[in-house]
Amino acid sequence: MPEVETNRDGAVLTITLNRPEVFNAFNAALHAALAAALAAAADPEVRAVVITGAGRGFCAGQDLTEFREVADDIRERLESTYHPNIRAIRALEKPVIAAVNGPTAGAGLSLAAACDLRIAADTASFVPGFVGIGLVPDSGGSYFIQRLLGTARAFEWMTTNRKLGAAEAKEWGLVNDVVEADRLLPHVAEVAGVYASLPTKAIGMTKRLFDHAENATLDEQLELEAELQSAATKSADFREGVAAFLEKRAPKFSGA
Repeated sequence: MPEVETNRDGAVLTITLNRPEVFNAFNAALHAALAAALAAAADPEVRAVVITGAGRGFCAGQDLTEFREVADDIRERLESTYHPNIRAIRALEKPVIAAVNGPTAGAGLSLAAACDLRIAADTASFVPGFVGIGLVPDSGGSYFIQRLLGTARAFEWMTTNRKLGAAEAKEWGLVNDVVEADRLLPHVAEVAGVYASLPTKAIGMTKRLFDHAENATLDEQLELEAELQSAATKSADFREGVAAFLEKRAPKFSGA
């Protein structure tokens, strides 16, 4: 059974973590399969990406059985497995949606937080996980969760290890939406389909702008806005958008 399954429906690629017997916990094989799936997601024909989990969970984080048995340096493991996949998600110049179908913890939480949108089933739950075994947030968890929740709330949550339900996660701003569990994947497919019909390059550049804005000065941000706006005006989607507006019709964006 493959550790990751991919399914292409038009311009939407769905990536499913596929170790349901351990709530899709990360091991070396899952990391490698996820890396291959994210590389496939870079195809220009793919205009939206969904990441979800098989079975009852999204991702339980690191498989502690492998963690205990492999006596390598955790720093080397993070840099060779987790970090490339987190960077790959942020490097995709298209929307990446986490469909959080059940419990997520530790590095699974970091994975969800690295996505552009998080839509959760009403049965989903979120547990920091790290401090519960004497560790600190990794895989970008401290970076993304601080930005989603703010420093004070992120610190309190990550250090108390409290389980967060889906409704409270939405109230906090950790997830964008919560839907009934049996409607999660159809709803996410609809959302992804809408994004796949939009001007993909403009969405990708908007993603890059917000990532850059976190640590930029105003002048640096204005400079990048001007650079990317110049690139956007050279796109086929810009020409189509203007033509559709002037002709009073709905635009048909190609992602080009």
